[in-house]
Amino acid sequence: MATSLITIFFTQKNASLLLIGISTLLAHAYLSYAVIRTDVHQVFGIFALLFAAYYLLYRNIQTPKQYYYGITLAIAARLILLFSFPNLSDDIYRFIWDGSVLGAGISPFAYTPSHFFDGTYLGMPIASLSPHLYNQLNSPDYFTIYPPVCQFIFYLGNYFFPNSLLGSAIIVKLFLFFCECLSIFLLHRLVKVWQISQKKVLLYALNPLVIAELVGNIHFEAAMITGILLAIYGLQVQKNNLSALGMTFAICSKLLPLLLLPFLVRRLSWQQLSVYFLIIASLTTIGFIPLIDIDSLQHLTSSIGLYFGRFEFNASLYYLLRKVGYIITGHNYIILIAPFLALTVLCSILWMAYREKDLSTRHLVHQSFFALALYLALATTVHPWYITSLVALSPFMPYRFALVWSAATVLSYYAYLSASYTENLYLVAFSYLIVYGYFLYEYSSYQHKCQAPI
Repeated sequence: MATSLITIFFTQKNASLLLIGISTLLAHAYLSYAVIRTDVHQVFGIFALLFAAYYLLYRNIQTPKQYYYGITLAIAARLILLFSFPNLSDDIYRFIWDGSVLGAGISPFAYTPSHFFDGTYLGMPIASLSPHLYNQLNSPDYFTIYPPVCQFIFYLGNYFFPNSLLGSAIIVKLFLFFCECLSIFLLHRLVKVWQISQKKVLLYALNPLVIAELVGNIHFEAAMITGILLAIYGLQVQKNNLSALGMTFAICSKLLPLLLLPFLVRRLSWQQLSVYFLIIASLTTIGFIPLIDIDSLQHLTSSIGLYFGRFEFNASLYYLLRKVGYIITGHNYIILIAPFLALTVLCSILWMAYREKDLSTRHLVHQSFFALALYLALATTVHPWYITSLVALSPFMPYRFALVWSAATVLSYYAYLSASYTENLYLVAFSYLIVYGYFLYEYSSYQHKCQAPI
């Protein structure tokens, strides 16, 4: 694999692939090391270049050697970003904060960051919880919502680099880099098992948003994706315990995969299902036990409730319903709309699972893809990195609207132009018109193709 780039250049004289690859690496490095997120025009421009290169690379990679060149390029792009400090997201400061609190032997679920500065916390002071770090937090008055896998990695970052923000960030990046490499390997294995073109792995491996956000800006969707893919692979090769471990890892990285559990009920016998869910419940409980007591559990659930009932960013259908509420009453009824949309997602997933006829593992991917797409379509908050889970399942789907979404969501970075994170709703509407328009085009084309006479 390491010699693929040289082989292509000298034996196939494919200088264009080499040039595009080098340009991709340089653009990723510049975006990660030199750009600040308030310079949104530079962010837009570099992402436009990266997505153009992504399209050209995918279109021109044809042979097995070129495929391995693409995989090498994908891994190299992630390696380059290991030593940069996240510049498009400030979540890293909360990660470091939680790691510092846990490193001091205190559950990160026990106190909000503001408790350490308003006199509520009466214990021994924690040296690494500096006013500088506190001032960088985006939600100092909320309890943390990050599950055990995240907290353990935060702890490791603090353990090895208690006084270095960059050092702690690199530890987290190393973990996410490992997850990304494993995800690419699992995608490779799955396309081979299902006899799909291995080239489709590159839809995820080379996607600019995936590279920039998951390793570059440190988001644990990388770990969640690894867990989901491992769960799918385990089911496919009839290793249910391995699948359960993968699903547990996904849930303990991000709670979102809980939505996918209904699709397992009819795929497993009652005995298999009992063991599967017992593994998930037991390991998840073991992961949370060192971190949570009754009060902390209430803190976690309250933060999750606030997240779904208070935060708003880059939403689609929710923003339309919010606008209707403003027109009719002059008020924002997120407290009513958000639970209604969440209930709609849950009921829809249960209905999808109940009505499903094809119980193959391949169709599980189909169901999971549309369940996650529905969740994102109805969510009140859709940060760019949320789309990466759809990109990860795209190699197995006949649809490419998730890839369009991964490019269109870059427009949401416009909110970083101001310190108040003010969105341009025209840009938000424009991005979703592109995404939904392309989805409708693909869906109608696919339906027509399926109904065409043989």
